[in-house]
Amino acid sequence: MNEGVQKNTLYVGGLAEEVNEQILHAAFIPFGDIKDVKTPLDQATQKHRSFGFVTFLEREDAASAMDNMDGAELYGRVLTVNYALPEKIKGGEQGWAAKPIWEDADTWFERQQQEKEMLRLQAEQRAAMEAAEDLHRKKMAEEREGEKDDADAKDDPMAKAEAEVLNQSA
Repeated sequence: MNEGVQKNTLYVGGLAEEVNEQILHAAFIPFGDIKDVKTPLDQATQKHRSFGFVTFLEREDAASAMDNMDGAELYGRVLTVNYALPEKIKGGEQGWAAKPIWEDADTWFERQQQEKEMLRLQAEQRAAMEAAEDLHRKKMAEEREGEKDDADAKDDPMAKAEAEVLNQSA
């Protein structure tokens, strides 16, 4: 689960409107040297979106800051502090809002076609397996019938007499 998590970059959620990058920097500097502080802006309002990212130079400093600041209060709001996910997972440097909804339509249709093809292949495979199982059951039933016929011939006195006559005439 933590694969790909940036251990020196922290997500800081629950920021009050008054908090800017300088205030966020000042709140986290006691835990170690800070490389970068970002508060992504909402395109429409040009205000931050109630969260930011603090990148420390050392992982240990980030861990210490997360332990101490998660659940802490800043400007009357309780902070949520976790390790940040890599940008490629979050939607790139500008975030998901920077992409039009139809941008991945082609890949979505391709995925849908692939899923349909997989379901079709699975159904074909399931039908082939069922047909093979039916054939195997029929073959086993025929073998059991053949065994019954042989067993019946051994116990039947009339069948024994017929077999003796046939053996004598041959």
